[in-house]
Amino acid sequence: MLTINLSVPLRFPPRPFALKKMTQPIPPITLPPPENPLLEGEWLRERLQRWLDTEFIPEAVNQNIAQRAAQIFVRQRMEGENDLGSLVIAIVTEMQSYDFSNSFYGEFAIANAVSDLLLESLGIDKCCGQ
Repeated sequence: MLTINLSVPLRFPPRPFALKKMTQPIPPITLPPPENPLLEGEWLRERLQRWLDTEFIPEAVNQNIAQRAAQIFVRQRMEGENDLGSLVIAIVTEMQSYDFSNSFYGEFAIANAVSDLLLESLGIDKCCGQ
């Protein structure tokens, strides 16, 4: 019988950048208080549907997804939520109950897209936060 010993230790290249501590926490991004949450929601619905249609392919379900995400956003804003991170978490959490079986997207992609669209509207670079 042939036996193969696979107990060779794995060696990874050193990653000094992973060992450095971050000295500055990432500051939260706060949206200005809403002047017209319904208008913001309509803007978001339109932009998100456009993003969904251009990111992969236009699908009828994209309209429903954008509408649902915008509803969550508007309700959160009307309840006084201005923190972008909290808004993203709310969209992820509430979109988990949405049936994405007819879509190429999921709740995380939608929440990330909303975040990117809001950052862009604020003039913040979504890559580097500036």
